[in-house]
Amino acid sequence: MQTRTGKGKMPRAAKTALILLAIILALVLLMQNGRLTERLYSSGIYHWFCWVLRPITCVFPFSLGDVFYVVVILYIIIGIVHFFKYMFAKRYAELKTLLLKGVIVFELLWLAFYCFWGMNYYRPPAAELLNLMDTSYRMKDVVKVTSLIIDSANACRAQLTPAELADKNNDFYDASLVAVKNLSAISPKFQTILPRLKPSMISLMISYMGTSGYYNPFTSEAQINTLMPSFEKPFVACHELSHQTGWAREDEANFAGYLAGTQSNDRLLRYSSYYAGIEEFMRYLRLRDTAAHKVLVKRISPLVMQDFKADSAHWAKYQGSASIAFGVVFDRFLKMNNQPHGLHTYNRMIRLTMAWYRRRYHIW
Repeated sequence: MQTRTGKGKMPRAAKTALILLAIILALVLLMQNGRLTERLYSSGIYHWFCWVLRPITCVFPFSLGDVFYVVVILYIIIGIVHFFKYMFAKRYAELKTLLLKGVIVFELLWLAFYCFWGMNYYRPPAAELLNLMDTSYRMKDVVKVTSLIIDSANACRAQLTPAELADKNNDFYDASLVAVKNLSAISPKFQTILPRLKPSMISLMISYMGTSGYYNPFTSEAQINTLMPSFEKPFVACHELSHQTGWAREDEANFAGYLAGTQSNDRLLRYSSYYAGIEEFMRYLRLRDTAAHKVLVKRISPLVMQDFKADSAHWAKYQGSASIAFGVVFDRFLKMNNQPHGLHTYNRMIRLTMAWYRRRYHIW
């Protein structure tokens, strides 16, 4: 009896890869329209994903995101080992199958990343969504706002007790959650859905990568590096929770975190946010107005300067080839995701902050 062998038919794996590619291309086309992305995804589908994912991940007291990334790294290592094994053994059929599976896994991860969170990179800018379009300012306006931030940081730092600055003080977890939730009173675009912050189990590893925290879009979790100085943690927590809220771009998450922290009733969180503000604004002035920078440095209190030195000493311990390599990769990642300035995007929170001070405080 003669049977059909199916010769000439496309393998099922290849069909799967092509179908996934077609879905990816459709999403890429959608992301070209910011307003449509905001209406269909950021204000719609993304909220649905949050309501589905977060009740599951919140059940676990540890970071599923850490576990996920460790598993992915191990999968890649095993895949590379098998690749060279098949290559040297000239087992080309198995090599072809391995590569095809690798393509499918990559496509699935790409879809999961953008469907669960990544499409937020392509929503309209925060300046438009929050009505902060008037970003015009002069250098003397920047100096004025920087002075206000320094004075606020000095005052907050003077009030902090050793107990509040202790490394084991974890009150910032609750304080940051409350602060980010309260942002919804400013705009519905700051709406939070079951926010949750977790300590990262791989804090040592991400320290060597030069990372103070991260948001995992695959598990919808915000993670904090537990090894960094206590006065840095609260602001970083608000930054990562802002990513969880749907602000994907780094400058916008920085701005949302700063806004949440500076309006909090928690003293350490307020100080942490003003401290981050000094970092950003003084870096800006150092590049554009060295005379003003020299004057303002003298205005920073000895206690705050002490924290800057401690902060610098802490991160210097972890600087090396790993942090440099990760910086290059992450810079490229940001540029590929609607942030053409790469790592410098973090510093662009100043435009939003200046527009906020202008609208809220009418200082110029």
